[in-house]
Amino acid sequence: MIVARLENGVLRVIDRLRETVRLADGLDKKQRLSIEAQWRALACLRRFGQRLRDLDSRDVFAVGTNTLRAADNASEFLSQGENALGHPIDIISGDEEARLIYLGVAHSLPMDDQRRLVVDIGGGSTELIIGHQMEALQVNSFFMGCVSISKRFFADGKISAKAMASAETLAKQELEPLKKRYDSGQWDVALGASGTVKAAARIAFENGWCEEEGVVSRDALKRIKKALTDAGRLDSLELKGMSDSRKPVLPGGVAILRAVFSVLKVDTMRVAAGALREGLLHDLVGRIQHIDVRDRSVQALASRCAVDEQQAGRVEKTAIQLLGEMAGAWNLQDDELANMLGWAARLHECGMMVAYNQYHRHGEYIILNANLPGFTQQKKQLLAVLVRSHRRKFPMTEFNVLPERWGTQAPRLAMLLRLAVTLNRGRVDVELPPMEVKGGKNSITLHLPDEWLDLHPLTKADLLSEADFLSAIGYRLVVKQG
Repeated sequence: MIVARLENGVLRVIDRLRETVRLADGLDKKQRLSIEAQWRALACLRRFGQRLRDLDSRDVFAVGTNTLRAADNASEFLSQGENALGHPIDIISGDEEARLIYLGVAHSLPMDDQRRLVVDIGGGSTELIIGHQMEALQVNSFFMGCVSISKRFFADGKISAKAMASAETLAKQELEPLKKRYDSGQWDVALGASGTVKAAARIAFENGWCEEEGVVSRDALKRIKKALTDAGRLDSLELKGMSDSRKPVLPGGVAILRAVFSVLKVDTMRVAAGALREGLLHDLVGRIQHIDVRDRSVQALASRCAVDEQQAGRVEKTAIQLLGEMAGAWNLQDDELANMLGWAARLHECGMMVAYNQYHRHGEYIILNANLPGFTQQKKQLLAVLVRSHRRKFPMTEFNVLPERWGTQAPRLAMLLRLAVTLNRGRVDVELPPMEVKGGKNSITLHLPDEWLDLHPLTKADLLSEADFLSAIGYRLVVKQG
């Protein structure tokens, strides 16, 4: 955990806490987190929660990575984890993790014109990124990490040459399909952002295998591998610069790192100062300063899907207007909810790229499967559900996949989007009439001028149909004239 203060546009770290939990070590063969691993993680989150207790949740960005992406019981753990931390916890995709890692690394480096290869070997996944200045150009996440590989090949504590060779071969097989995208001809400098690279560099320097601190070479990795296999067992392993906490996962991490050096033709790799946590901070600062990468992601997807921008803009304007009227009564004051409603309005017709018939369902699928930098998995799900539910029968069961914290808010956002779409059925740039909107616990009252409804009989009919759709889920839509 990192706590930082924004001073004159610059982040200054004021607190840093680190605990080794190794959540990936708790995944069983059925991809379920063990009770013991959950207890370790929850105890850590409670301690971190004490430090974060008085912070506004809008200023806290907590994420889970590969292990929670893989665990079948992740949602059960997250519910407890959020209570322990006192703040929401989101899960990010492998590509999003890679983007954030690069962002953290880039902010720790001087601005130059070099193309960078960044490698991060985590507990359950390995991320590769090629970037230039502040932009990640190529990102990929691989389902292998120092914990998972160590657990698979060195679980009995033995470190044989055969096991090391098998571990390296597996890692090479994972990397080989993307070899051309990441080989040495695509970048100028290689950087390592993980504990594995830092540990390898420290061991190499303190044992005299690298003259420069913070650098690991191909030859140094060969010597580290020899030291591991010569020891034969973890409990016999003694290396200068190796911490006790790193020892159990060092063989797996070294195997992956050697595979990266071999497949991508890396000779030397420098340790980077920043990584995922720093990337999260800088991404959060961007949002505070209204530089949100998610805006670009939504715009790019809308463009790829040839969305009618003018119609999307009309619906967005009306949806935000309705939200302003209803926010207090429906507990929708959070700025992030306004963002989600606006983005859903801009993408509500993206499914038409596939076909008009059932386009709301196509839109849901597109969003769930698109690469949307900046969006956590939960926020992508919310966006997809809003698009799915903007027309026809109201699909309450679709909202069950969302975190409990949006249990009431998400359906209400969908209702506002549905009304905005209905009121803009004409698809023309004509100002909507003055209207009053009031919200009750389970009701919306929409007050429109008599003459406007008389001139728009199709909209009037659509509003009556919408009232029937909402009544099926226990909400009343009342349209008043006068």
